[in-house]
Amino acid sequence: MKKTILVTGSSGLIGSEVCVFFAGKGFTVHGVDNNQRAVFFGPQGDTRWNQSRLMNTLPGFCHHELDIRNRSGVLDLVRQLRPSVIVHTAAQPSHDRAAAIPFDDFDTNAVGTMNLLEAARQACPESPFIHLSTNKVYGDAPNRLALTELETRWEYADAQYQFGIPETFTIDQSTHSLFGASKVAGDILVQEYGRYFGMPTCALRGGCLTGPNHSGVELHGFLSYLVKCNLEGREYRVFGYLGKQVRDNIHSHDVAELIFQFSETPRCGEVYNLGGGKDNSCSILEAFSLAEKHSGQAMKFTYVDENRVGDHICYYSDLRKIRSHFPQWSLTRSLDDIVREIVDSWKSRT
Repeated sequence: MKKTILVTGSSGLIGSEVCVFFAGKGFTVHGVDNNQRAVFFGPQGDTRWNQSRLMNTLPGFCHHELDIRNRSGVLDLVRQLRPSVIVHTAAQPSHDRAAAIPFDDFDTNAVGTMNLLEAARQACPESPFIHLSTNKVYGDAPNRLALTELETRWEYADAQYQFGIPETFTIDQSTHSLFGASKVAGDILVQEYGRYFGMPTCALRGGCLTGPNHSGVELHGFLSYLVKCNLEGREYRVFGYLGKQVRDNIHSHDVAELIFQFSETPRCGEVYNLGGGKDNSCSILEAFSLAEKHSGQAMKFTYVDENRVGDHICYYSDLRKIRSHFPQWSLTRSLDDIVREIVDSWKSRT
């Protein structure tokens, strides 16, 4: 009998990658998505094209037009399917946008996650539940670390953080943005259902999750949107920190691989910082150079001398815990590979 996976946010970057990956492992794939990204970000955030791609290329893929805020709908679907694995990627993903839609943000990120967890507890408590959290759960606390300013980036000055931010880093006494706060709520719920009820759950605190199937917009999707601006000759706005703010970038395939490995050997109530680590980190200025290298076009940008609320100056994930728990997992795409794929993808869509 084939195993079944339920993926929320299945038309998004990570959700769609997970669908493809698990289909390749022989799973029957059910996706939940209602194109809410287009509501949050307008037509440029529309993901119907990705939904169509899955429906046309994945044999047996079943799409469910369902909002995760619909509690009875979520409970009914999970009860009906009793999936072998649940991967929860659906979210309101922008910390800037959240301030304008606080109820939608919290209801999606916190209440939606609660709906899914309780549905899983009632129908399939033994099934691994993997939740896509965010590094924004740490708020701006990483900004209190001593930093060194280099020519094109900020870097940690303390050798204690030479590998990046670990899972033990504080999430308290910091500014998160409303998005960060709603994601903290979901993150803690995932841990609690694992620890309190003994369910196999984990929260993946993502850095910049990216790849060629991303519908990047200004408020979410750093590398994808930056490359799109470069190719279209559009001016990219840099918000504060001299463009030297650092992010670590991980390809969606490598995210899907880790999700699969956790589903095979799950633990209860775990958290992992999941990004590209130091090797796949770059500043905005360094990303400009990579985009120019692969597109052959000069980057146009303007500088806004005001940083986003709760934004990180320097953040990359300490991957040592993941590697100790899943020694077979590794990053398969370098930062250079990732940017090249994104350039090729945007070109193919025009």
